[in-house]
Amino acid sequence: MELTRHHIRELAFQTLFALNTNEQTDWKDFYQVLTDGKYGDDYPSYLHQLISGVLENKSEIDKLIEKYLISGWSLNRIAKTDLIILEIALYEMIYVDDMPAKVSINEAIELAKKYSDDRSRKFVNGILSHALEELVK
Repeated sequence: MELTRHHIRELAFQTLFALNTNEQTDWKDFYQVLTDGKYGDDYPSYLHQLISGVLENKSEIDKLIEKYLISGWSLNRIAKTDLIILEIALYEMIYVDDMPAKVSINEAIELAKKYSDDRSRKFVNGILSHALEELVK
């Protein structure tokens, strides 16, 4: 069974969230746990691209997120779930050439609906919409 990009994004989110609290662990170990090993040792290349891309470009991506926060807010104030969703979407918007930005935004909103609440969905949409305006310029 081939994983869809939607499912891969969800696995990337879950993996990055797990890494956030267990930094010493290899992300591939989390992949095995999250998928119950049903895909074997092979992991999708897009999953590797998302996870390593977010981790390698985290400081640049987080600076962009900070740029659009309400005055007085910092990254520490954002729920970890929302921050990771934003990081994945912005990584795709900036670094993945064959990915329309609106797809990344819609997928981020879907993740926020599933893993956060209605306010988070609006927050994620607002940050990504502002980023899109800048990236299009």
